[in-house]
Amino acid sequence: MEKDIFEHLSKMAGNAEPAALVTIIESTGSAPGKTGFKMLVDLEGNTLGTVGGGRIEATVIRDAVEAIKKNASQIRKYRLDNEQAGGLGMICGGDVTVFIDVIIPPESLLIIGAGHIAQPLAAMAKIVGFHVTVMDDREEFCNSERFPTADQCLVGEIPELLQNWKITRNTYITIVTRGHEHDQIALEKTLLSGAYYLGMIGSEIKVQTIFNNLMEKGFTEKDLEKVHAPIGLDIKAITAEEIAVSILAQLIFEKNKAKAFKGVKFKKNTCPA
Repeated sequence: MEKDIFEHLSKMAGNAEPAALVTIIESTGSAPGKTGFKMLVDLEGNTLGTVGGGRIEATVIRDAVEAIKKNASQIRKYRLDNEQAGGLGMICGGDVTVFIDVIIPPESLLIIGAGHIAQPLAAMAKIVGFHVTVMDDREEFCNSERFPTADQCLVGEIPELLQNWKITRNTYITIVTRGHEHDQIALEKTLLSGAYYLGMIGSEIKVQTIFNNLMEKGFTEKDLEKVHAPIGLDIKAITAEEIAVSILAQLIFEKNKAKAFKGVKFKKNTCPA
């Protein structure tokens, strides 16, 4: 079972999915779970392995999910009786202490479009710690020679690639394709994905045109409020490299704002595309 747990954990890390590895580090009395028992928990509370089953396991799963949300590893002790305050109401008695080891992969940046802005953006995003994937339908643009620091270069039809790509709350998406039509398709396929960040390049006129088109397809203004468009912070960027800097600055701002920049507001970039 441990082999299965670590293999699955490796797959989750590869997909940038957060998890908690729960290990019993001390077990006394008649507790059903023994020292060394392991259980893998994902953000939705799905599990692999066990720490003893029953009420204690349900409680540990709940605590593990909360630990993932807070990104806070912790040691928790559980009493398995009714006699002491805080007991779980289990007749077996004893105590179980677990280590909830929260494993949060680095933020995943998906760059849709492998053009002139994507190159410097991919390089700089990797430097600051993002797991970088570049996606395009042109192999001559989307390859390891043009993106040597990217973790992945995916080539194919954008809708099909996005359909098979797992997007989580740890995913940041930048849409910088070569044209209006491709931008709209990419936005349509990712708008309800649950990504933490979603940005699309373009002038205000272009952005509004795409928004209107999507609302005609049934999307709402509330759906579109989450989109950073025009993309990037307003630093009066002109060159591709400067635009990439403005986008990366916004990614960093969004990643850190809750703990470092609460209350600070920046204007969106108005660079044309």
